[in-house]
Amino acid sequence: MPNSLLAVVAPPNRILMGPGPSDISPRVLAAMAAPTVGHLDPYFLRIMDEMQTMLREVFRTENELTLAVSGTGSAGMETCVVNLIEPGDRMLVCQNGVFGGRMADVAGRAGAEVSTIERPFGEVFDPAEVAAAVKEHAPKVVGIVHAETSTGAWQPLEEISQIVHDAGALLLVDCVTSLGGVPVEVDAWGLDAVYSGTQKCLSCPPGLAPVTFSAKAVEVIDNRKSKVASWYLDMTMVRSYWGGERAYHHTAPINMNFGLHEALRIVLEEGLPARHARHMENHLALKAGLLAMGIEYSVPEGQQLPMLNSVFIPAGVDDAAARRQLLEEFGIEIGGGLGPVKGKTWRIGLMGEASSRRNVLLFLAALDKVLADQSVASSGGAGVAAANSSYASA
Repeated sequence: MPNSLLAVVAPPNRILMGPGPSDISPRVLAAMAAPTVGHLDPYFLRIMDEMQTMLREVFRTENELTLAVSGTGSAGMETCVVNLIEPGDRMLVCQNGVFGGRMADVAGRAGAEVSTIERPFGEVFDPAEVAAAVKEHAPKVVGIVHAETSTGAWQPLEEISQIVHDAGALLLVDCVTSLGGVPVEVDAWGLDAVYSGTQKCLSCPPGLAPVTFSAKAVEVIDNRKSKVASWYLDMTMVRSYWGGERAYHHTAPINMNFGLHEALRIVLEEGLPARHARHMENHLALKAGLLAMGIEYSVPEGQQLPMLNSVFIPAGVDDAAARRQLLEEFGIEIGGGLGPVKGKTWRIGLMGEASSRRNVLLFLAALDKVLADQSVASSGGAGVAAANSSYASA
């Protein structure tokens, strides 16, 4: 095709209120547009060191092996699994959504003897059922999702972590959606391997996966009897690139790292407590507005993620048509349900830069119009009024 026929890349401006990616600060985009340097340039090595320091602050850990894997959040998941698992190892995975299922799949591909315990989409695990499964299966590693992106369920971890460690196992945790939006206390909770992604509450484009490994997890990696199944994700080599040796392993995505560096600066400028409070305040206002419009949450009270609001689609509403109208008429993206809740739920994200009063009020007003256009009873502005009342009381 002649170059004259190729369109210039000019994406529309969207308000990203789905399950990710989230809105990106202009500061992050500007950092990514900075001049590219070499992956062993002294400037980039300094950026890497500063990123490790900031990631430790955000993860709330002193773990030496803390870095950003060159890949999306799914690469972070594979990194944690393949470095801890050797063929024949037992792994127990707690599966209550799509991403718990993916973890089990990756563990099986790594050669683990995988056992699962399951909860319906939207529910969380009780420590007693985890304890029973750990006793029955005697796993080397237990995997669980802190914030299940497919369902909006928020899993408590502290008691489960104690159960896993009392049994002599390691705890591997998916914090892709939770990091930067709700407390993630790696050291205080005793989490052994944790992975996240850049595109959720850190508000950086997808492309890197922050990970951290406890000293106990590093000891397991160091004492492996077999090579890590993935050369690219082998922490025994990657950590030499991020550590004092600076041994070449791969060419890191330089400008993606610039972007994450700036995103982490923004997180720490705001402060973790203030950032968590902002996500919760906007969640409560959105929830007040949705309830005033007769829209119910699909996750029980007390287990709802503030950054990912999963709600039942009102009766009589055309799911795809509603989301299309929100996108085309208002520039707002929200997500549909996955798996058994596909066509039954919406996933409304309030992550990072997208977690704002403006977005909450705009979305509620836009949704009112969408419902009216589908001949479903409009709230007459009750949703916006309820959200404003929530903000006033806060």
